[in-house]
Amino acid sequence: MTLTRRRAGLALGSACLASGLMQGLGAWAQVPRYPDRPVKLLHGFGAGGNADAVARIVATELGKALGQPVVVEPKPGAGGTIAAGTTASARPDGYTLLLVTGGHAIAGALYDRLPYDTLKSFQAVSALTTFPFLVVAQAGSKYSGLQDVLKAARARGGELTYGSAGVGTGQHMAGALLAQQAGVNMVHVPYRGESAAMTGLLSGEVDLVLVAPTTAVQHIRSGKLQALATTGPARWPGMPEVRTVAEQGVPQFDVRSWTGLLGPSGLPKPVTERLQLEVRKILADEAVRSRLEEITGGDVRASTPAELQATMQADLKRWTQLVKDAHIQKE
Repeated sequence: MTLTRRRAGLALGSACLASGLMQGLGAWAQVPRYPDRPVKLLHGFGAGGNADAVARIVATELGKALGQPVVVEPKPGAGGTIAAGTTASARPDGYTLLLVTGGHAIAGALYDRLPYDTLKSFQAVSALTTFPFLVVAQAGSKYSGLQDVLKAARARGGELTYGSAGVGTGQHMAGALLAQQAGVNMVHVPYRGESAAMTGLLSGEVDLVLVAPTTAVQHIRSGKLQALATTGPARWPGMPEVRTVAEQGVPQFDVRSWTGLLGPSGLPKPVTERLQLEVRKILADEAVRSRLEEITGGDVRASTPAELQATMQADLKRWTQLVKDAHIQKE
Protein backbone atom coordinates (compact mmCIF):
# COMPACT_ATOMS: atom_id res chain seq x y z
CA MET A 1 0.00 0.00 0.00
CA THR A 2 1.43 3.41 -0.98
CA LEU A 3 1.77 6.22 1.53
CA THR A 4 -0.90 8.19 -0.30
CA ARG A 5 -3.39 5.30 -0.15
CA ARG A 6 -2.58 4.71 3.57
CA ARG A 7 -3.21 8.37 4.34
CA ALA A 8 -6.44 8.27 2.37
CA GLY A 9 -7.59 5.19 4.32
CA LEU A 10 -6.75 6.84 7.65
CA ALA A 11 -8.58 9.97 6.60
CA LEU A 12 -11.65 7.93 5.59
CA GLY A 13 -11.60 6.02 8.90
CA SER A 14 -11.34 9.24 10.88
CA ALA A 15 -14.20 10.73 8.91
CA CYS A 16 -16.38 7.66 9.58
CA LEU A 17 -15.52 7.73 13.28
CA ALA A 18 -16.34 11.41 13.49
CA SER A 19 -19.58 10.83 11.63
CA GLY A 20 -20.55 8.01 13.99
CA LEU A 21 -19.79 10.14 17.03
CA MET A 22 -21.83 12.99 15.66
CA GLN A 23 -24.74 10.64 14.93
CA GLY A 24 -24.53 9.21 18.45
CA LEU A 25 -24.43 12.66 20.01
CA GLY A 26 -27.33 13.69 17.82
CA ALA A 27 -29.39 10.68 18.92
CA TRP A 28 -28.52 11.37 22.56
CA ALA A 29 -29.58 14.97 22.17
CA GLN A 30 -32.97 13.79 20.88
CA VAL A 31 -33.66 11.80 24.08
CA PRO A 32 -35.86 14.04 26.27
CA ARG A 33 -34.89 14.64 29.87
CA TYR A 34 -37.10 12.57 32.15
CA PRO A 35 -39.23 13.90 33.60
CA ASP A 36 -39.80 17.34 32.12
CA ARG A 37 -43.44 17.65 33.22
CA PRO A 38 -45.71 16.30 36.02
CA VAL A 39 -46.14 12.55 36.45
CA LYS A 40 -49.48 10.87 37.25
CA LEU A 41 -49.67 8.12 39.87
CA LEU A 42 -52.95 6.19 39.60
CA HIS A 43 -54.45 3.72 42.03
CA GLY A 44 -57.77 1.89 42.15
CA PHE A 45 -58.97 2.71 45.66
CA GLY A 46 -60.94 5.41 47.42
CA ALA A 47 -59.33 8.61 48.64
CA GLY A 48 -58.34 8.46 52.30
CA GLY A 49 -57.72 4.70 52.49
CA ASN A 50 -54.44 2.95 53.22
CA ALA A 51 -53.48 2.56 49.55
CA ASP A 52 -54.22 6.23 48.93
CA ALA A 53 -52.10 7.22 51.93
CA VAL A 54 -49.18 5.10 50.70
CA ALA A 55 -49.55 6.56 47.20
CA ARG A 56 -49.46 10.14 48.49
CA ILE A 57 -46.37 9.61 50.61
CA VAL A 58 -44.53 7.93 47.75
CA ALA A 59 -45.73 10.57 45.27
CA THR A 60 -44.54 13.44 47.44
CA GLU A 61 -41.08 11.96 47.94
CA LEU A 62 -40.77 10.79 44.34
CA GLY A 63 -41.69 14.26 43.14
CA LYS A 64 -38.85 15.74 45.20
CA ALA A 65 -36.41 13.21 43.78
CA LEU A 66 -37.49 13.67 40.15
CA GLY A 67 -37.81 17.44 40.29
CA GLN A 68 -41.37 17.33 38.97
CA PRO A 69 -44.74 16.96 40.76
CA VAL A 70 -46.13 13.43 41.02
CA VAL A 71 -49.91 13.80 41.15
CA VAL A 72 -52.03 11.06 42.74
CA GLU A 73 -55.22 10.19 40.84
CA PRO A 74 -57.57 7.70 42.54
CA LYS A 75 -59.71 5.72 40.08
CA PRO A 76 -61.69 3.43 42.39
CA GLY A 77 -64.00 0.68 41.27
CA ALA A 78 -64.10 -2.84 39.81
CA GLY A 79 -61.44 -4.20 42.14
CA GLY A 80 -58.80 -1.75 40.95
CA THR A 81 -59.15 -2.80 37.32
CA ILE A 82 -60.25 0.65 36.11
CA ALA A 83 -56.99 2.23 37.22
CA ALA A 84 -55.02 -0.74 35.89
CA GLY A 85 -56.76 -0.57 32.51
CA THR A 86 -56.08 3.16 32.23
CA THR A 87 -52.40 2.60 32.96
CA ALA A 88 -52.09 -0.37 30.60
CA SER A 89 -53.38 1.74 27.71
CA ALA A 90 -51.27 4.79 28.54
CA ARG A 91 -48.23 5.80 26.54
CA PRO A 92 -45.18 4.03 28.03
CA ASP A 93 -43.16 7.18 28.62
CA GLY A 94 -42.99 7.25 32.42
CA TYR A 95 -45.66 9.90 32.89
CA THR A 96 -48.40 7.44 33.93
CA LEU A 97 -47.59 5.10 36.82
CA LEU A 98 -49.74 2.77 38.89
CA LEU A 99 -49.71 1.85 42.56
CA VAL A 100 -51.14 -1.64 43.03
CA THR A 101 -51.79 -3.96 45.93
CA GLY A 102 -51.90 -7.74 46.05
CA GLY A 103 -55.42 -7.35 44.66
CA HIS A 104 -53.87 -6.76 41.24
CA ALA A 105 -53.02 -10.45 40.94
CA ILE A 106 -56.35 -11.47 42.48
CA ALA A 107 -58.23 -9.49 39.83
CA GLY A 108 -56.36 -11.42 37.17
CA ALA A 109 -57.59 -14.67 38.73
CA LEU A 110 -61.14 -13.54 39.43
CA TYR A 111 -62.21 -11.45 36.45
CA ASP A 112 -63.03 -13.27 33.22
CA ARG A 113 -62.63 -10.35 30.80
CA LEU A 114 -60.03 -7.73 31.59
CA PRO A 115 -58.91 -5.12 29.05
CA TYR A 116 -55.30 -5.97 29.88
CA ASP A 117 -53.02 -8.84 30.79
CA THR A 118 -52.18 -8.87 34.50
CA LEU A 119 -48.49 -9.49 33.84
CA LYS A 120 -47.69 -8.65 30.21
CA SER A 121 -49.42 -5.27 30.09
CA PHE A 122 -47.21 -3.76 32.79
CA GLN A 123 -43.59 -3.05 33.59
CA ALA A 124 -42.78 -3.75 37.23
CA VAL A 125 -40.71 -1.06 38.94
CA SER A 126 -40.44 -1.88 42.65
CA ALA A 127 -42.28 -3.32 45.62
CA LEU A 128 -43.07 -0.83 48.38
CA THR A 129 -44.65 -2.56 51.40
CA THR A 130 -45.69 -6.02 52.55
CA PHE A 131 -48.16 -6.70 55.35
CA PRO A 132 -50.24 -9.55 56.86
CA PHE A 133 -53.90 -9.57 57.89
CA LEU A 134 -55.37 -10.16 61.32
CA VAL A 135 -58.21 -12.58 62.03
CA VAL A 136 -60.38 -10.60 64.45
CA ALA A 137 -63.47 -11.38 66.58
CA GLN A 138 -65.49 -9.52 69.17
CA ALA A 139 -63.89 -9.35 72.61
CA GLY A 140 -65.57 -11.73 75.00
CA SER A 141 -66.72 -14.06 72.26
CA LYS A 142 -66.37 -17.81 72.64
CA TYR A 143 -63.31 -17.77 70.38
CA SER A 144 -60.02 -17.57 72.22
CA GLY A 145 -57.95 -18.71 69.27
CA LEU A 146 -58.12 -19.98 65.72
CA GLN A 147 -58.78 -23.58 66.77
CA ASP A 148 -62.02 -22.45 68.44
CA VAL A 149 -63.06 -20.86 65.16
CA LEU A 150 -62.31 -24.00 63.16
CA LYS A 151 -64.19 -26.20 65.65
CA ALA A 152 -67.19 -23.87 65.45
CA ALA A 153 -67.07 -23.90 61.65
CA ARG A 154 -67.20 -27.69 61.63
CA ALA A 155 -69.98 -27.84 64.22
CA ARG A 156 -72.13 -25.22 62.52
CA GLY A 157 -71.95 -26.83 59.09
CA GLY A 158 -70.74 -23.82 57.14
CA GLU A 159 -72.83 -21.18 58.91
CA LEU A 160 -69.85 -19.39 60.44
CA THR A 161 -69.35 -16.05 58.70
CA TYR A 162 -66.35 -13.88 58.00
CA GLY A 163 -66.36 -10.36 56.65
CA SER A 164 -63.90 -8.72 54.29
CA ALA A 165 -63.35 -5.44 52.49
CA GLY A 166 -65.10 -6.84 49.42
CA VAL A 167 -65.19 -9.56 46.79
CA GLY A 168 -61.77 -10.19 45.31
CA THR A 169 -59.82 -8.44 48.05
CA GLY A 170 -56.83 -9.99 49.75
CA GLN A 171 -58.93 -10.45 52.90
CA HIS A 172 -61.57 -12.37 50.94
CA MET A 173 -59.01 -14.69 49.39
CA ALA A 174 -57.13 -15.16 52.67
CA GLY A 175 -60.35 -16.34 54.31
CA ALA A 176 -61.17 -18.65 51.41
CA LEU A 177 -57.69 -20.16 51.51
CA LEU A 178 -57.89 -20.61 55.28
CA ALA A 179 -61.19 -22.48 54.94
CA GLN A 180 -59.79 -24.66 52.17
CA GLN A 181 -56.55 -25.56 53.95
CA ALA A 182 -58.31 -26.17 57.28
CA GLY A 183 -61.01 -28.29 55.64
CA VAL A 184 -63.95 -26.21 56.87
CA ASN A 185 -66.74 -24.15 55.32
CA MET A 186 -67.12 -20.47 56.10
CA VAL A 187 -69.55 -18.00 54.54
CA HIS A 188 -67.94 -14.90 53.05
CA VAL A 189 -69.74 -11.61 53.69
CA PRO A 190 -68.29 -8.81 51.54
CA TYR A 191 -68.44 -5.19 52.68
CA ARG A 192 -67.55 -1.95 50.93
CA GLY A 193 -64.16 -1.46 52.50
CA GLU A 194 -62.47 -2.43 55.74
CA SER A 195 -64.19 0.22 57.85
CA ALA A 196 -67.59 -1.17 56.90
CA ALA A 197 -66.39 -4.70 57.69
CA MET A 198 -65.26 -3.55 61.13
CA THR A 199 -68.68 -1.97 61.73
CA GLY A 200 -70.30 -5.25 60.74
CA LEU A 201 -68.19 -7.15 63.25
CA LEU A 202 -68.80 -4.67 66.07
CA SER A 203 -72.56 -4.87 65.49
CA GLY A 204 -72.54 -8.68 65.43
CA GLU A 205 -73.40 -9.11 61.74
CA VAL A 206 -70.47 -11.50 61.22
CA ASP A 207 -68.43 -13.81 63.43
CA LEU A 208 -65.01 -12.71 62.20
CA VAL A 209 -63.27 -10.28 59.91
CA LEU A 210 -59.90 -10.37 58.20
CA VAL A 211 -58.38 -6.91 58.07
CA ALA A 212 -55.09 -5.06 57.82
CA PRO A 213 -53.53 -4.71 61.30
CA THR A 214 -53.71 -0.93 61.37
CA THR A 215 -57.47 -1.05 60.72
CA ALA A 216 -58.16 -3.17 63.80
CA VAL A 217 -55.49 -2.20 66.29
CA GLN A 218 -57.39 0.71 67.86
CA HIS A 219 -60.47 -1.45 68.55
CA ILE A 220 -58.32 -4.27 69.90
CA ARG A 221 -56.45 -1.99 72.31
CA SER A 222 -59.72 -0.41 73.46
CA GLY A 223 -60.99 -3.87 74.41
CA LYS A 224 -63.84 -4.07 71.89
CA LEU A 225 -62.20 -6.68 69.67
CA GLN A 226 -59.62 -9.43 69.97
CA ALA A 227 -57.07 -10.68 67.45
CA LEU A 228 -57.12 -14.46 67.07
CA ALA A 229 -54.35 -14.94 64.51
CA THR A 230 -52.11 -13.25 62.02
CA THR A 231 -51.87 -14.56 58.47
CA GLY A 232 -48.16 -13.99 57.83
CA PRO A 233 -45.30 -16.45 58.34
CA ALA A 234 -44.20 -14.68 61.53
CA ARG A 235 -46.01 -12.90 64.34
CA TRP A 236 -46.90 -9.29 63.67
CA PRO A 237 -44.42 -7.08 65.59
CA GLY A 238 -47.25 -4.77 66.69
CA MET A 239 -48.85 -7.64 68.64
CA PRO A 240 -46.22 -10.33 69.17
CA GLU A 241 -48.56 -12.22 71.53
CA VAL A 242 -50.92 -13.07 68.65
CA ARG A 243 -49.98 -16.40 67.09
CA THR A 244 -49.85 -17.07 63.36
CA VAL A 245 -52.37 -19.23 61.54
CA ALA A 246 -49.58 -21.72 60.89
CA GLU A 247 -48.85 -21.96 64.63
CA GLN A 248 -52.50 -22.82 65.26
CA GLY A 249 -52.90 -25.95 63.21
CA VAL A 250 -52.82 -24.85 59.56
CA PRO A 251 -49.20 -25.50 58.56
CA GLN A 252 -47.61 -23.57 55.70
CA PHE A 253 -50.39 -20.96 55.69
CA ASP A 254 -48.94 -17.63 54.62
CA VAL A 255 -50.98 -14.80 53.14
CA ARG A 256 -49.59 -11.30 52.93
CA SER A 257 -50.65 -8.41 50.79
CA TRP A 258 -48.31 -5.85 49.31
CA THR A 259 -48.10 -2.57 47.46
CA GLY A 260 -45.94 -1.98 44.42
CA LEU A 261 -45.22 0.46 41.61
CA LEU A 262 -45.89 -0.39 37.95
CA GLY A 263 -45.77 1.37 34.62
CA PRO A 264 -47.21 0.42 31.24
CA SER A 265 -45.49 -2.33 29.29
CA GLY A 266 -42.76 -0.91 27.09
CA LEU A 267 -41.54 1.57 29.70
CA PRO A 268 -37.98 2.45 28.59
CA LYS A 269 -35.29 0.70 30.58
CA PRO A 270 -33.55 3.97 31.63
CA VAL A 271 -36.86 5.29 32.99
CA THR A 272 -37.57 2.05 34.85
CA GLU A 273 -34.08 2.07 36.33
CA ARG A 274 -34.36 5.73 37.36
CA LEU A 275 -37.70 5.17 39.08
CA GLN A 276 -36.51 2.03 40.84
CA LEU A 277 -33.37 3.81 42.07
CA GLU A 278 -35.35 6.74 43.44
CA VAL A 279 -37.88 4.45 45.15
CA ARG A 280 -35.05 2.52 46.75
CA LYS A 281 -33.56 5.73 48.14
CA ILE A 282 -36.96 6.97 49.32
CA LEU A 283 -37.74 3.77 51.23
CA ALA A 284 -34.29 3.80 52.83
CA ASP A 285 -35.14 7.11 54.51
CA GLU A 286 -35.98 6.39 58.14
CA ALA A 287 -38.72 9.02 58.42
CA VAL A 288 -40.48 7.84 55.26
CA ARG A 289 -40.16 4.21 56.26
CA SER A 290 -41.65 4.91 59.70
CA ARG A 291 -44.67 6.68 58.20
CA LEU A 292 -45.33 3.82 55.79
CA GLU A 293 -44.92 1.22 58.56
CA GLU A 294 -47.43 3.12 60.68
CA ILE A 295 -49.98 3.17 57.85
CA THR A 296 -49.65 -0.43 56.66
CA GLY A 297 -48.44 -2.23 59.76
CA GLY A 298 -45.95 -4.14 57.62
CA ASP A 299 -42.47 -4.23 56.18
CA VAL A 300 -41.24 -1.42 53.96
CA ARG A 301 -38.72 -2.60 51.41
CA ALA A 302 -37.90 -1.87 47.78
CA SER A 303 -37.31 -4.64 45.26
CA THR A 304 -35.92 -5.08 41.79
CA PRO A 305 -38.39 -5.07 38.89
CA ALA A 306 -37.75 -8.80 38.43
CA GLU A 307 -38.57 -9.54 42.08
CA LEU A 308 -41.87 -7.67 41.90
CA GLN A 309 -42.72 -9.42 38.63
CA ALA A 310 -42.04 -12.79 40.26
CA THR A 311 -44.30 -11.90 43.20
CA MET A 312 -47.16 -10.98 40.87
CA GLN A 313 -46.67 -14.14 38.82
CA ALA A 314 -46.66 -16.40 41.91
CA ASP A 315 -49.75 -14.70 43.34
CA LEU A 316 -51.64 -14.94 40.05
CA LYS A 317 -50.92 -18.67 39.89
CA ARG A 318 -51.90 -19.20 43.52
CA TRP A 319 -55.20 -17.30 43.35
CA THR A 320 -56.17 -18.76 39.99
CA GLN A 321 -55.85 -22.22 41.49
CA LEU A 322 -57.84 -21.22 44.59
CA VAL A 323 -60.67 -19.72 42.53
CA LYS A 324 -60.89 -23.04 40.67
CA ASP A 325 -60.55 -25.36 43.68
CA ALA A 326 -62.84 -23.39 46.01
CA HIS A 327 -65.42 -22.80 43.27
CA ILE A 328 -65.32 -19.05 43.78
CA GLN A 329 -67.63 -17.38 41.29
CA LYS A 330 -65.72 -15.37 38.71
CA GLU A 331 -66.76 -11.82 37.96
